[in-house]
Amino acid sequence: MVDISVIMGSESDRSIANRALTVLEKSRYTYEVMVISAHRNPDELDRYISSTDAKVFIAIAGLSAALPGVLASRTTKPVIGVPVSAKLGGLDALLSIAQMPAGVPVGSVGIDNGANGAYLALRILDLIEVYNRKEFL
Repeated sequence: MVDISVIMGSESDRSIANRALTVLEKSRYTYEVMVISAHRNPDELDRYISSTDAKVFIAIAGLSAALPGVLASRTTKPVIGVPVSAKLGGLDALLSIAQMPAGVPVGSVGIDNGANGAYLALRILDLIEVYNRKEFL
């Protein structure tokens, strides 16, 4: 059982993922790290999404940054997009993640800010725990 799934579209996104992992390693939540491209391995991504018990996804992607949106279109679980500064300073990836159509929400953090992606995932999980204990804020 895993709480957080960190998915990179490419191994070249590893340095950004490591920023998230540094935060997650200090938490009490479990996590796993995957490299699955929404473009190159769509069937593998579909299989993974349908089989994982992760409660929150952190999707790290540059260029067209399709990964967060594809994830969000295939699950009702929270998806946090981390845009990578591969081209255009990461603005292309940021806009791709932030401009999702209605009904396909993706939370976005700043360009290359894997740490904030992890912090946001932790806050979401903390709120889930509060809700499950019926200790509303």
